[in-house]
Amino acid sequence: MKKLKLIFLYLLLALALAATALSGYAWYWTEKPVALDGDRVDYIVEAGSRPRSIAQTMNQAGVRVNEDGFVLLARLTGQDKLLQAGAYEAVKGDTPRTLLERMASGDMTQTRLTFVEGWTYQRMRQALRDNTHIKQTLDGVTDEELLARLGTAASSPEGLFHPDTYVFVPGSTDFDLLRRAYRAQQELLEAMWKDRDPQLPLETPYEALILASIIEKETGHGADRDRVSGVFVNRLRLRMPLQTDPTVIYGMGESYEGRIRKKDLATDTPWNTYTRPGLPPTPIASPGRASLSAALHPESHKFLYFVSRGDGTSEFSENLAAHNRAVAKYILGRKN
Repeated sequence: MKKLKLIFLYLLLALALAATALSGYAWYWTEKPVALDGDRVDYIVEAGSRPRSIAQTMNQAGVRVNEDGFVLLARLTGQDKLLQAGAYEAVKGDTPRTLLERMASGDMTQTRLTFVEGWTYQRMRQALRDNTHIKQTLDGVTDEELLARLGTAASSPEGLFHPDTYVFVPGSTDFDLLRRAYRAQQELLEAMWKDRDPQLPLETPYEALILASIIEKETGHGADRDRVSGVFVNRLRLRMPLQTDPTVIYGMGESYEGRIRKKDLATDTPWNTYTRPGLPPTPIASPGRASLSAALHPESHKFLYFVSRGDGTSEFSENLAAHNRAVAKYILGRKN
């Protein structure tokens, strides 16, 4: 009987030692930095992923975690039900515990994409394609299909997307970012339209968007924007052709090779404001807030012409004779 008790005590001691060793190893494993294939490894957790599939994804990406240990840790801590889909990164020094807590709290990786003021829609699409963090879903999608998905009645996507810097989670789709930029532009335009100059010869917010896009392309000098807008508004009121080169360039499309010739000015397209009166049918680029403000609050003056001085600023004239002198001076290099 004493021997049985002694054996039983030895067994209990062995089990206790084994449990202590196991718990010690478990603590050591959860706090030991995982091996990485690089200094930083990015990976995506898809919606609906369970702890084991997440561990498999991490290993495939180059984050070396023990699948069984990761699953057990997630279940014992109750974090298996808190894991959030998204983009994450593992860095040197991360442990299984810190990786798990990061995913449970939704501490996702973020990156940025900038749409520059004055970019065309096609240039924005190229920026989306060039960004390796963005999931491409619009290849083969027509402009008409995109516009339908956005829920807009516009006939062209040009100018509909607000130029700004957008912070996003890697794995976001190209459509997600375009939809954000579209909503931002529509909200800004709607708010600014309500505060517009009541005497404007513009009937709709879309016409303001078109005018703003021309202003955006016509001047890089912020102080000239309101005055340039005033020239175009004066011409619209007088039913004079706008005669602005950026619209001609836009209408030329891929045939534009860096300069405009006289025959280009005479070649009719829907966007040629030398051959057609009024505003073109669509914007020619994506205008920023400053150009929208200029379009809706033009400077009041009598100027009908302007020409670049070559330094980013413009020379303004009230009549054709003065304008021709300015062209001779700043474009042809002649002295008056």
